[in-house]
Amino acid sequence: MMQHTAANQGSGAAAGKGAVNATALPWSVATLPFDRIDHARVRDNEDLFFVLAGASFVESGSDIYTHNLVEYFGESPVAQWLAQHWEPEELQHGRALRAYIEQVWPEFEWDEAYSRFLAEYSTYCAVEQLEPTPALELAARCVVETATATLYRSLQDYASEPVLKELAGRIRSDEVRHYKYFHRYFNEYNLSEGNGRWKILEALARRVAEVRREDADCALRHVFEWRYPGRSTDSAQFHRISALARGLVMRNASAEMMVKMLLKPLALPARVQGCVQMPLARVVQHYLMSR
Repeated sequence: MMQHTAANQGSGAAAGKGAVNATALPWSVATLPFDRIDHARVRDNEDLFFVLAGASFVESGSDIYTHNLVEYFGESPVAQWLAQHWEPEELQHGRALRAYIEQVWPEFEWDEAYSRFLAEYSTYCAVEQLEPTPALELAARCVVETATATLYRSLQDYASEPVLKELAGRIRSDEVRHYKYFHRYFNEYNLSEGNGRWKILEALARRVAEVRREDADCALRHVFEWRYPGRSTDSAQFHRISALARGLVMRNASAEMMVKMLLKPLALPARVQGCVQMPLARVVQHYLMSR
């Protein structure tokens, strides 16, 4: 029987640099030793199950978002990198997380729950919902990569199960590298767009709200509906479980690192960033852990 851990504890010239063939992924799901998973360390951890299942859904649906972004960026180097590198790597994250889940929780009907998630999630992924300019959309993508890098670093630090620790570390490395690409492309586009800090901050704030409201909550809700059939309308129970899942991540996350990544597109003077980083870290941590 699963137990809550909280209860237990009380490419163009730019993209071409270092580019690889789309089939040559940085690592392969086939190399992960799923047969050596220590089931006793994770099997009864329901909070971890919700986090991993939700992440597997969002990662597996990344192709929808990629196609919208490729359409948005047209024939640019950004579109080329997205299609040839970012999408294959994100989809591999979904496959790897699903493979891990199927080893530890084989009763989870992944396909059925994912299909319901995808039907809803796809309505959030429209070109019209992207930011009005390429630079601002790239700044917003930095938010998403910050969130995912934070998630997998937290899981890597939290995990006592060796295979999960290895898997989270590999995905985290990919997400950090993705962030660097998005940030570099943002700088290139913003040279011509000339967006001021306030406009960039508004784009960052919008995406922070969307990551929390749409991606994570949508995925967790569909995992919840499978885990607790007949209780899909029990909002109090869902909020309790989603808060526990978020708590697992945020208790092990580096809020300071997360805010540093979030602020980077603003290019704040060092003195200003030093003054706002820690107070903002506390605000962001509180927001992400709250209902």
